[in-house]
Amino acid sequence: MKNILNHLLEYKTLSKEEAKEVLKRITDDRYSQSHIVSFLTVFMLRKITIEELEGFRDALLDLCIRVELKEYETIDLCGTGGDGKNTFNISTLSSFVVAGAGAKVAKHGNYGVSSICGSSSVLEHLGLSFSNNEDLLKKQLEESNICFLHAPLFHPALKNVAVVRKELGVRTFFNMLGPLVNPVQPQKQITGVFSLELARLYSYLLQQSTTDYSIVYSLDRYDEVSLTGFFKVIKKESEDLFSPEDMGFKRISGDALYGGSTVKEAADIFIKVLNGEGTKQQNDVVLVNSALALKCYYKQLTIDECIEKARDSLFSRKAFSSFKKLILLS
Repeated sequence: MKNILNHLLEYKTLSKEEAKEVLKRITDDRYSQSHIVSFLTVFMLRKITIEELEGFRDALLDLCIRVELKEYETIDLCGTGGDGKNTFNISTLSSFVVAGAGAKVAKHGNYGVSSICGSSSVLEHLGLSFSNNEDLLKKQLEESNICFLHAPLFHPALKNVAVVRKELGVRTFFNMLGPLVNPVQPQKQITGVFSLELARLYSYLLQQSTTDYSIVYSLDRYDEVSLTGFFKVIKKESEDLFSPEDMGFKRISGDALYGGSTVKEAADIFIKVLNGEGTKQQNDVVLVNSALALKCYYKQLTIDECIEKARDSLFSRKAFSSFKKLILLS
């Protein structure tokens, strides 16, 4: 590791294969925690290259426990996190809205590291038991239209790194990897990122795949469509800039997206929104993110039709029904 650190501290970068190998060695517990922290710190102080990101991704995919769900057409709604905004669990709520609208969702998630409450944190608090049993995951997909893939169960090699990340409590390059290493490798994906630069890297990587994708980034640095201002939507065939008004929604204040200061507060907000009792601003943010995911899943529909499907799922409690079924099946 000393040679690697000296190499990086001389402002040099890693090749794809070097990045892949060093991450495998990190997960194999070959380095001390101080070495791992130093390695992570390098990438907090400088930009990651496409080769490095690709190598790290490939290492985690090689090491993960894969799940074969190819008989289903699945979509993942997963943000990178790390935007520091402490919003409520928008992508997780949107996942249930999308499931309630009929799409098959393979949601990848984890506990909060650089945030108070990640998707795993809130769902576990609300009674979900995590599993990597393939038969159970298939049953959940068939009966509730959604299964949840708790990252530590599928990436056991990252157990030691998780301790370091939690102690650091800040964004690292592992935030960038989460949406890229879903063990199902779903056919469709909508991903929120915390910077426009990362959106470009994601676009490059995903263009090399067969995945149908949408990458979203709000220009005021939210890793989702926040409706607080303009946002980008990047697809394989297009890149567009939208305002909230373009989607038929009013612009809102960032304060309306507050996610709470504890897991319990976050879970309370989650249930209120899922019950159709959220504020108009909370509902609108969930609806627009859900609609963009549905547009990715149902390409033949217009965005207005997707908004209506999302609205019906949320307010007719189809989303809540998917959530309750998933909890019962777990």
